[in-house]
Amino acid sequence: MSEIARLSVEIDDVTPRVARVVEVPIDIRLDDLHFVLQIAIGWQNGHPFEFRIADTAWGLPDRDAGAPPYPASQAEDGRVRAAQQATLGDILARGDTFQYDYVLGEDWEHTVRLVAREPATPDLKYPHLVAAEGRCPPADIGGPVGYETYLRSIADPASVHHDDMLDFDAPDFDPLVVDEATLRQNLADLTRYIGRKPTIRHPEVRAERASKDAAETPSPPPFAGRGACHRAGHFGPDPLAATSE
Repeated sequence: MSEIARLSVEIDDVTPRVARVVEVPIDIRLDDLHFVLQIAIGWQNGHPFEFRIADTAWGLPDRDAGAPPYPASQAEDGRVRAAQQATLGDILARGDTFQYDYVLGEDWEHTVRLVAREPATPDLKYPHLVAAEGRCPPADIGGPVGYETYLRSIADPASVHHDDMLDFDAPDFDPLVVDEATLRQNLADLTRYIGRKPTIRHPEVRAERASKDAAETPSPPPFAGRGACHRAGHFGPDPLAATSE
């Protein structure tokens, strides 16, 4: 690894602000970058995603669909290209700011900006979390509009939605509190998975392999639990402040 990108990522149209700064290899595949952003923010990797810049998109629009996204050679006429066949460098060749969409239909849109390109630091493992601000919203709350209703309702015991909204996350949910240390550790745990060649297996083979992996894995997988969204912590404001507009 010779060069890394420092990226800022912020959930659009959300107050209080939810933002992260991460460092990743320039040549990271986009399906792996998706995992990095999921863990850094605190999402749970339970929905389709897309990366978009101008009129070009990569992703996995529907994991239950019969056909995968199209290879780059066939991805014309607005078709979504396969994320595992492209890298962050392919996006940055088109521009320094791009979109990352998660939970298509729920409208969790993120703006990702290139902050810097630098030589990789020896002995530092990538991906690496630089800073974090704001707690991850509940993914299925209905996007930014639903999140606004959620925050208002959990803060008002007299609200008719109060009890129902409490079921979406921890009863003591605080949008300003993020466990940066846990997010950083979760990203560190991801490093052993980054760069693995994607494979397509028969469902029975996938199930057998998943069972074998679970038996052999000494630590929980990166998306086990919402620990980073449920535990209190601190965040470093300076790197994120530099990315604010």
